[in-house]
Formats: sequence, C-alpha cells, structure tokens
Amino acid sequence: MKKDVSVVIDQINEIRWLEGGTVAGALLTPGAYTLTSLISGLEAEVVKISIADNHAVLKVWNRDSKPDVALQYNLLHALSAQGIAVSQPLGYGLDQEGNSVLLTPYDGQPINKLNKSILSTLVQKLTELHRFPISELKGLSLPKYDFVRYFFPMIEKYEDIKLLLEQLAPKVSMRQNCIIHGDYNLGNILYLNGKYSIIDWTNVQLGDSRYDAAWSILLMRIYAGERNGLTYQSLFMDERAFTSDESEHFEALACLRWVLLSRIAPELAKGRDTLSRARSILNNNQYLREDLLA
Repeated sequence: MKKDVSVVIDQINEIRWLEGGTVAGALLTPGAYTLTSLISGLEAEVVKISIADNHAVLKVWNRDSKPDVALQYNLLHALSAQGIAVSQPLGYGLDQEGNSVLLTPYDGQPINKLNKSILSTLVQKLTELHRFPISELKGLSLPKYDFVRYFFPMIEKYEDIKLLLEQLAPKVSMRQNCIIHGDYNLGNILYLNGKYSIIDWTNVQLGDSRYDAAWSILLMRIYAGERNGLTYQSLFMDERAFTSDESEHFEALACLRWVLLSRIAPELAKGRDTLSRARSILNNNQYLREDLLA
C-alpha cells in the first residue's frame, strides 16, 4: 500500500544522510520539490522527486528486504566511474524509522519496445558487467552466497522442485568469479535520451555469469515473447556466454527458480501467454517436466 505523499515528504525531511548529504540537502529543500509515486516492487517504495526540470529517484527499503545499501552506493560509484551502465548514486542514508534509502538521478522508464539492435545493446550491457575486473573495485568486497540457499528460498517446502534441483546442480561447477546482477530484466533497465541504466542491485554478488545470463534469457522469453527471447539467447551465445550444453543446464536451473517463485508469489505467472510460454520452455528442456506448472 502506498503512503500518503505528505507522509513521505515528512520522512524525506527527516532522512539522516550517511553519504551525499550536501547534494541531497541542496536537492531536497523543503517546499521546493514535488513527489510522484513510481512502480514499486515487493521490497521497497520508490518515488520520483521533481525540482523544476530536474528529477531524482528515492528508493526506501521499508518492507521486509534489508539489503546492504552502503554496498550498493559504493558499487554504483565504482561502476559508473568506469563507464558501466548504472545510475550514478547521489546519496544514501536512513529514514526516521531506520529504513535504508538511496538517492539516484531519474534515468527514465523501462524499455517497452524491442528489436534486435536494442536486444544486442542489452546483452552488451550485461556482458560488460560480467567482464568488469573485480580488481577495479578497489577494496570493495562483494558477497558470495551459496547458490541454492540464495536463489531457491523455501525450497524445502517443494519436494518435486528440490529433487530436480539436487539432480541438476551437481552437473555444473558453479563459479563465483565475476559481478552478477541477479535479476537483469526489462523492468530493471531504464532508458533516457540515448542512455541505458541498470537499476535494482539488491541481488548483486560474486557469482556465475552463465546463471545470470540464463535467468535474464528466461525472463525475456516468458515476458517478452519467444521471438525476442530466442534472439536475445542467440546474441548471448554470440558473446560465448556459455556452450550449448551449458545453456540447457542453466536454463533448467533458471526454470526451476521461476517455478518456485511462481508458487511462492503466484502473481509472477499472471499475464497473457505467460504460463503457456513457461510450459513450452519446460517441455523442450530435457531436464524438466511440463507438469511442474500443473
């Protein structure tokens, strides 16, 4: 449920900035800005702040998710300085309830039209992130997580998924040798005036680029259609994101995660053709079964 804008304004005025306080303070002069609620996910509230022709975005983690926002702030600083397609952070801090907040420029809207050129650009942006030298982070330490525990929450409650996962996971040697975004999808890629910006870094970690790409491909196929999804997949193959055998293995892992999340949060499976596309992918993967989506 969205809060009353006057309540949000009061909270903004009470933010204790841990970094970027000078910039944030100048930007957020009481009475000088207006607020617009933006589409928010399950973990945070997001508002657009407008001051004349200038705009910024404030994200407030006021729900169950409590990520390391200091890490996100410092990572975005490091990546933006090296030309990676991310928002340049303006500040972070805590609101009066102790919730973490992150202030960034307004970087546009999610992409709503696709063609091969745009898909190629999206592949390029994620590939650049995967190939970014970790040594360039200059002492910034990214977390490493157990793959199954992190990406398969509540797996113990779903025996059919768990059994398939136990068979599949040992078939690949999971790596933790590069930065992965963890949820690279069309909702997390903004476009404005010729510039792309990757947002929502809650799942950032050192992980396996093959899984990161496979998850992104799966979401593209399910939510943007098979034609766009297969073009997207082919472009990743051109970048040697993985071999054909690896592609099917990681597709299966990504599918199992999507099935699990769709059971936990059924709204993921809503939308025209969503289930039929997912079933088709399951049916054509030798490691999976269509009846996972009964």
